[in-house]
Amino acid sequence: MISMFRKYKEFGILGINQRVGEFILPKNPRKYFPLVDDKWKTFELAKFHSLPMPKHFGKIDAFGEVKDFYSLLDGNKNFVIKPANGGMGNGILVIQNTYETSSGIRTFEKSGGKFLSEKDLRHHISGILSGLYSLDGNSDTAILQEKLGLHPFFQNISFQGIPDIRVIVYLGYPVMAMLRLPTKDSGGRANLHQGAIGVGVDLLTGTLSSAVQYDKRIWKHPDTHVEFDGLVLPFWKQILVMAAQCFEISNLGYLGVDIVLDEKKGPVLLEMNARPGLGIQIANRMGLLPRLKLVDQMQNWKLSPEDRTERVLDLLKQRLA
Repeated sequence: MISMFRKYKEFGILGINQRVGEFILPKNPRKYFPLVDDKWKTFELAKFHSLPMPKHFGKIDAFGEVKDFYSLLDGNKNFVIKPANGGMGNGILVIQNTYETSSGIRTFEKSGGKFLSEKDLRHHISGILSGLYSLDGNSDTAILQEKLGLHPFFQNISFQGIPDIRVIVYLGYPVMAMLRLPTKDSGGRANLHQGAIGVGVDLLTGTLSSAVQYDKRIWKHPDTHVEFDGLVLPFWKQILVMAAQCFEISNLGYLGVDIVLDEKKGPVLLEMNARPGLGIQIANRMGLLPRLKLVDQMQNWKLSPEDRTERVLDLLKQRLA
């Protein structure tokens, strides 16, 4: 057991207790957690700072508003329903099309091809309001959000859903990233706990490398059978700068930033996380600690997001030289 811990230390692996004690508690003031835990507040914050996010059609706070949810969509036939305070993708419902009969009866097609009635959707929204999916179990708010389109880059390496890119940002510097790819097992969701794939990303170039599913290494997508090693993510520098910007708008020193590539808009902020998981280390086959310590040595957080991104990339290049 001692040799195992020693091995983890040699690889610079960041553990759960150290993550909380040395990075989350001292770097993330508790008063700012609601800004990222509540997705509606995150949307308002991003809008104020002109950071692109999916369009929000509206929100439902009370059970009396559930019956009129369709009026908030303003005629949009595809949309997403999600809990404002949910986690790990729970409670998110993706509707890819809406059908309406001449008598006004609506049927909704989920991502994946299953159909739901309007009564089904109202029941789901009521579950969100009751706190069924919220992080703390308290009553919640249901958000009606734009459904983003799949960027062509992911056409052959994603199953049904929309992939996202998780970037760990420390004191404003992007330090590690991974791509999360939906699978059949994950139900089209980019959630590692539900069976999505975590793919390591070279921070310098945006090149995809090692990949894991259920913490086991894989080399190709289990559903599309396409290999992703060596593929290069588009908009890479823009993605890193966008992630770095979230330091200013969130006031959190250690956070995970989730970004989606939309087919028309390009990089779009999906959400921020004040307690990002550690699976990103497994996907990249390297520990976070060396990169966090690298940032600690710089001690300059007043640079612009662009300059911080350039600086951390330059230092990583020097280490590899």
